[in-house]
Amino acid sequence: MTGLKRVLPSIIVIALIVGAWWAVVVVSGSVVFPTPWQVVTGTLELMRDGTLWQHIGASLFRVGTGFGLAVLVAVPLGLWMGWVKGAYITLNPLFQMLRPISPIAWIPIAILWFGVGNMSPIFLIFISSVFPMVVQTIAGVHTIEKRYLRAAANFGVSRATLFRQVVIPAVLPQIIVGMRIGLGVAWLVVVAAEMIALRSGLGYLIIDSRNAGNRYDLVVAGMVIIGLIGLLLDRLMRLLEGLKVVRWRYAH
Repeated sequence: MTGLKRVLPSIIVIALIVGAWWAVVVVSGSVVFPTPWQVVTGTLELMRDGTLWQHIGASLFRVGTGFGLAVLVAVPLGLWMGWVKGAYITLNPLFQMLRPISPIAWIPIAILWFGVGNMSPIFLIFISSVFPMVVQTIAGVHTIEKRYLRAAANFGVSRATLFRQVVIPAVLPQIIVGMRIGLGVAWLVVVAAEMIALRSGLGYLIIDSRNAGNRYDLVVAGMVIIGLIGLLLDRLMRLLEGLKVVRWRYAH
C-alpha cells in the first residue's frame, strides 16, 4: 500500500498529460499528430513484426559496450588523478577543456575515424560518459576527510592498503553518481547518433518513421520507449546505491 501511495501522484500526472494530449488532438482535428491510442497500436505493430525488439537490442548493445569501456577507463583514471596530485595537476586542464564539448560535435570525427557502423556510436557513448565519471571519482577522492587518512597513517597502514581499504570504499558513492550521469548522457547520445549515421536502433526508428510516410505514431512511440528505457536504466543504477558497500561513507 505504501508503494502505491508513492507512485500514485506520478500516475495521476501522467494520466492528466495523456488526457490533455488526446483532447488537444481531437479538438484540433489534426490528421498528422497521433492520439495516444494510435501510438499504442503503432507500438503493437512494431512488437508483432519484431522490429521493435531489433531496434531496442541494437541501441542497448551500443550503450552497454560504450558505457562499459568508459567505466573501465574512467574509474581507475579518476582514482589515480584524485590520489596523485601530480597526475591531477597535469591532466585536469585537458579534461576541463574537452568536457564542455558536446558529444554531438564529435559525430563528424567519429564517422571519419570509424565509418558508418557500430564503432561510431560506441565511440560517441564512450566520449560522452567517460568525463562525468572521471570528474565525480576525482571529487570523491578529494572530499575524503583528511583526519581519517591521518589516523590510518598513524597506525602504520601502507599507502597501498590505505588506498584499497579506505579510499576506494569511501569513493564508491561518488562513482555511482558519476555512472548514473554518464549512463543518462550515453542513452541520449546513442539516439542522436543513430538518427544520423546508422540504420538500426531507436534513433533510426524515429527518423525512418518520419521519412517513410510520416508515421508520426511510430515517431512518438519511439520517443516514449526511449523515455521508458531511460527510466528503467536509471532505476537499475539506483539499485547499486542500496548495496551495503556503497551505502557506507564518511560523515562530513
